[in-house]
Amino acid sequence: MTTRSLIIDCDPGVDDAVGLLLAFAAPGLELLAITTVGGNVPVEATARNARIMRQIAGREDVPVYAGAERPLVREPAGAGEFHGLEGTGDLTVFEPGAPMAQGHAVDAMIAIVMSRPAGEVALSVMGPMTNVALAMRKEPRLAAHLGCVVAMGGARSEGGNITASAEFNIWADPDAAAEVFASGCEMIVMGLDATHQVRATEDRIAAIEAIGTPAAEATASMLRFSHRIEREIVRGEDPPLHDPCTVAWLLKPELFTTRPCRIEVETASDLTRGHTAVEFRIDPATARHHWATKADGQGVFDLITAKLKAAAPQQGAVG
Repeated sequence: MTTRSLIIDCDPGVDDAVGLLLAFAAPGLELLAITTVGGNVPVEATARNARIMRQIAGREDVPVYAGAERPLVREPAGAGEFHGLEGTGDLTVFEPGAPMAQGHAVDAMIAIVMSRPAGEVALSVMGPMTNVALAMRKEPRLAAHLGCVVAMGGARSEGGNITASAEFNIWADPDAAAEVFASGCEMIVMGLDATHQVRATEDRIAAIEAIGTPAAEATASMLRFSHRIEREIVRGEDPPLHDPCTVAWLLKPELFTTRPCRIEVETASDLTRGHTAVEFRIDPATARHHWATKADGQGVFDLITAKLKAAAPQQGAVG
């Protein structure tokens, strides 16, 4: 089995936390680091939540670095109403046993990527792109040295989930996203067009819960919170599962259909701040961006269920 070297940059957040638990359970991923950023909740909470998921998964071997507290130029704007006050839904938070890694997430990202051969380290971006943009500013060679960047963010045909035209991760720091998209790195982008096809139905949640391990129970708890919030706030039905799609693509890309494109981000307009302009009318041979248009929702949940079930022997305690 081929192992993919990976850094996860995230802002847990319920769906980020589920994505982390999936990644921790996947032997096909060499997790080099988790880097956290302020987004869904403040960076102090995202760093703690990442360590909580690490402890639940029994993966204290993976270092967690705290990163940017705020967007490049905007005021911070969280999404606690969709993730709970602490960012983990109904899951009780606690102070994890293993500490943060020393140093800033941006410096860790640069050091890890640049110490490996070009193209070896992939990056999963589950939150605002602030850390990535800061790293690219500090080390201009980073974009060319990275492997593929698989990001959750943006919307095209589905419209936005924070404004009429913008998805939260891009809207939260559109200036950072614009820099990363313009950097020339290879990007696979999981926008709402694809993630809205991956829904946490009651049957899918129950299948995860039935595994009975700490990671599965934590996953089911957070998904049930999302299920309730989707009805209370969005007036929808089954909640979409956004950020884990980045990890799912890395593990099983055939679950998704992507199209070559060019993506630019709106930064000047308050009305359409964070809008992702996805242009398919380009030469595919020159494309650095690929936009996910379809996702196999059942396949993604089957993957999560299978990985959590297989990882059962290594998992730790909730608190």
